[in-house]
Amino acid sequence: QVDRYLYHMRLSDDVLLDVMARFQAEMVKGLGRDTNPTATVKMLPSFVRSLPDGSEKGDFLAVDLGGSQFRAHRVKVFDDGKQSSQLESKFYPTPKEVIQGNGAELFDYVADCLLDFMETKNLKHKKLPLGFTFSFPCKQTKLEEGILLAWTKHFKVRGVQDTDVVGSLRKALQKHKASFVPAGDVDVLALVNDTVGTMMTCGYDDQRCEVGLIIGTGTNACYMEEMRHIDLVEGDEGRMCINTEWGAFGDDGALDDLRTEFDRELDLGSLNPGKQLFEKMISSLYLGELVRLILLKMTKEGLLFNGKVSTALLTKGKIEMKHVSAMEKYKEGLSNTKEILTELNLFPSEEDCIAVQHVCTIVSFRSANLCAAALAAILTRLRENKKLLRMRTTVGIDGGLYKTHPQYAKRLHKVVRRLVPNCDVRFLLSVSGSGKGAAMVTAVAYRLAAQRKQINAALAPFLLSLETLREVKNKMRTELEYGLKRETQASATVKMLPTYVCGTPDGTEKGKFLALDLGGTNFRVLLVKIRSGRRRSVQMYNKIFAIPLEIMQGTGEELFDHIVQCIADFLEYMGIKGARLPLGFTFSFPCRQASIDKGTLVGWTKGFKATDCEGEDVVDMLREAIRRRNEFDLDIVAVVNDTVGTMMTCGYEDPNCEIGLIAGTGSNVCYMEDMKNIEIVEGNEGKMCINTEWGGFGDNGCIDNIRTKYDKEVDEGSLNPGKQRYEKMTSGMYLGEIVRQILIDLTKQGLLFRGQISESLRKRGIFETKFLSQIESDRLALLQVRRILQQLGLDSTCEDSIIVKEVCGAVSKRAAQLCGAGLAAIVEKKRENRGVEHLQITVGVDGTLYKLHPHFSRVLRETVKELAPQCDVTFMLSEDGSGKGAALITAVAKRLHNVGQ
Repeated sequence: QVDRYLYHMRLSDDVLLDVMARFQAEMVKGLGRDTNPTATVKMLPSFVRSLPDGSEKGDFLAVDLGGSQFRAHRVKVFDDGKQSSQLESKFYPTPKEVIQGNGAELFDYVADCLLDFMETKNLKHKKLPLGFTFSFPCKQTKLEEGILLAWTKHFKVRGVQDTDVVGSLRKALQKHKASFVPAGDVDVLALVNDTVGTMMTCGYDDQRCEVGLIIGTGTNACYMEEMRHIDLVEGDEGRMCINTEWGAFGDDGALDDLRTEFDRELDLGSLNPGKQLFEKMISSLYLGELVRLILLKMTKEGLLFNGKVSTALLTKGKIEMKHVSAMEKYKEGLSNTKEILTELNLFPSEEDCIAVQHVCTIVSFRSANLCAAALAAILTRLRENKKLLRMRTTVGIDGGLYKTHPQYAKRLHKVVRRLVPNCDVRFLLSVSGSGKGAAMVTAVAYRLAAQRKQINAALAPFLLSLETLREVKNKMRTELEYGLKRETQASATVKMLPTYVCGTPDGTEKGKFLALDLGGTNFRVLLVKIRSGRRRSVQMYNKIFAIPLEIMQGTGEELFDHIVQCIADFLEYMGIKGARLPLGFTFSFPCRQASIDKGTLVGWTKGFKATDCEGEDVVDMLREAIRRRNEFDLDIVAVVNDTVGTMMTCGYEDPNCEIGLIAGTGSNVCYMEDMKNIEIVEGNEGKMCINTEWGGFGDNGCIDNIRTKYDKEVDEGSLNPGKQRYEKMTSGMYLGEIVRQILIDLTKQGLLFRGQISESLRKRGIFETKFLSQIESDRLALLQVRRILQQLGLDSTCEDSIIVKEVCGAVSKRAAQLCGAGLAAIVEKKRENRGVEHLQITVGVDGTLYKLHPHFSRVLRETVKELAPQCDVTFMLSEDGSGKGAALITAVAKRLHNVGQ
């Protein structure tokens, strides 16, 4: 009979899966900026961004308002490696006149109780951070502020809705300030919902805990959501705890098909009709009343107690949750039922007792079922966020219904596991959740604030003001001038090497050319066919050869023999061994040139160390090696720097291109300078390309004021200490190493990787620049950042990943700004050379850092614009400057040579 009568309260798994899907849709609505205003499930950001990591320590106060009693706590957290904490609490009643009076009285009462607690614990002379657990829906914009949206449970205090409750508590504490010893003071650091508090308390004991659940007088859940899904909060790094406020699920009618006549009747008689409908089907505050309404109707219809309705059965609130729990007890349930019903002046038969017990079971079972469905939706969302097929996680739980009801917990666990079979869920009962939880949130906030300070301090030297960048630009300009002047050139750090390239392509170049490209760990040989006229085109064929480390760091003779061996392979491969072709040799190391086909190596860079080369003419060394092999002959027309090649390839497309920039493994710039300004070369007519070799800028100490301790570490550990200092702050070869030094420092300070420096982090060069580009990519979720770090042998948490990303950002932004400041000096010089108010010029660019890094090119362009406002600079990506560029230089040199003849 009862089953038939309460048929609608029995929910099949299909119905529960449907409820789960509905709740998932509501969550998405609550998270969206445009849909949130109309969403019933408010999904409130809590500004709790981190779970406890075990390093929290200190002495904290917490107050807890929202349950049947008001509580004050003192929590001591010990950083003893055992994650121990100590809790002292005192309970205070919440009189009806306080919870249904006005706001000022409520907060004065809270302040009074806190003061009393501090007195009994002898804490009045201490300044302690306070966490405030306030178990009502609040809209937060930061951790220490919350606007009350609506009272729930039995609270109805006037003048508090739509105001900041932390502000009100601060005011009330301010009033009592006189009663504190001058040093004693309370600082409210965090406002926490009891659900979040529960998650944090359990999170302290189990690091897997990322869901909090309350099933008691009220019901609610919270969980850690990815920031990128939370439209209501700026930023998409990391995670934040979302307080779902799921009690209001169904307030828009989404559950009307599941609500029975009894649910409707209960709602109409409540303090807030039409609101918190899901909570009214689940929480212990309403279950007793639901049972009373069902029994009343069944009695009226003559199904119970011989149809005799007692006054007790007509009295609202007469049956409470404690009665329901007692009646459902496994063994003594029936005798309890008889006792309770008799007290209510109902004289039950044996059948009545069994029927009433059954009603209680159905009502509480439905509560557990609905709760499980909504929880399953949250767990599924977490699993999908993490892109896992199976997930292990922990749910922290608190609340009287869960703790005291004889079967509730078991039922809930069973249904959750049935609905989400691919989640291994541990349910962890929270001890003193809301109080200790507020202290934990405060402790974590305290830890994060202290960490933030240390991280900011470490990264502060990387933040360059506009003033500083202007200074760098002016210093670069001074150094450029030194390099061009005869009397200062020898001691200049920016060498300003003449390249004897005196023109850019004019479109009449044609013929077949060979190009060699040596500048890194790979070596290329190319055949380039250039056509002129209407069908102007460049066709290229090339082959790449590796240069083994033992040859890079062996003798010069071995290196050049290896190069000639590669050329021979290529000529054979292309079937052109007999032709004596003009050749351009891209040699991307600092060379002093006396003519276009003579280049004396000034010094190796980029990891090369071949002996007997520095001070020698590389063209001669190449000719010697060709002679030694005695298989073919080549006409070596030009020795070229890759930066010049970059300028030439772009110059072939855009005659306005007179600057070349490389921002890759190395960093360098060349530009067309007026001959009259180049004192170390005879003649005043026309222009010549100057290879600045600006990587050496600062080797005389002129930018020491912006070098950080990390830059010094990187320099000291490099192959050429004290040399190429600007390059070491701006080029791809070194940025990863700077990042690694910062990460080591932050780890030593206990701010990263749980303070453990892993073996891999100790390895030089592990942090390649391509990882910087990947980590900083906007499209990458933190999950992927964690994967990259795992590949590097760094086991990182979500918080670690945020910090690593921030470090990478600081280092690469500074590199782009410094590069921009140097380039601004060059374009300004070009403008003055031409004597114009406003300059339009194109810069040809190449290099992996510029091409692949997600922000480098943008920051570089913005910096140039800011520092050289009278120059309109176009950046043009070069296609193969070192190969095609070398051939074009050779072609231009041939053309000019023929004209000269």
